[in-house]
Amino acid sequence: MIRERFEHDLIAVQQDLMEICDLSIDSLQTAFKAFVNKDIDLALQVIKTDLKINRLEETINDRVILLIAKQQPVATDLRRLIVVIKAATDMERIGDHAVNIAKETIRIGKEPFVSSIEPIEEMFHKSILMLRQIVEAFLEENTTKAKEIAQLDDEVDELTGNTISNLMKLTVSNEQVSQITSLSYVCRCIERSADHATNIAEHLFYLLKGKHYELNN
Repeated sequence: MIRERFEHDLIAVQQDLMEICDLSIDSLQTAFKAFVNKDIDLALQVIKTDLKINRLEETINDRVILLIAKQQPVATDLRRLIVVIKAATDMERIGDHAVNIAKETIRIGKEPFVSSIEPIEEMFHKSILMLRQIVEAFLEENTTKAKEIAQLDDEVDELTGNTISNLMKLTVSNEQVSQITSLSYVCRCIERSADHATNIAEHLFYLLKGKHYELNN
């Protein structure tokens, strides 16, 4: 009965993790849609949604701590609970980055973009692919998919560096320094979201292998 209860509670907390994954990824997508379309109302919606993501992370942490205290799990069960907390934290941070993108969208307002945002869109789509793939890898406990995420992360890092470098070159002849700063920050938020996907991939390796791996080295 004790084991059955533990497994029931473990399934429940893993379902909470999947919920925060969905909420955070959806929030990031909504924030970027607001950014591309200069939709202030949609950006404000992202900021409001973040409270739900924060509360869900707190709920996950509380449930895991209670499970550890009551059941005193060992080996794989303990690693699984630790990984749930870490992955939930990474997903909550992605929600924060969505909020930051929403805030920069509000700052930019209806001003035309000072340069093409195609490179930013490309890095965003790669980041979303990484996030979707790590959720699949986590559900399937698939380390092959997790390794692929690290390769995509390198591509996002390179795109980010090149895009920000090109934006900085505009400051010499462009008076809209404020927007250039905002666009650069949006790039950083997307890059960091991709980094969190890589973090979760590393957590998955820890869960399955019992060792810490740095996938993007």
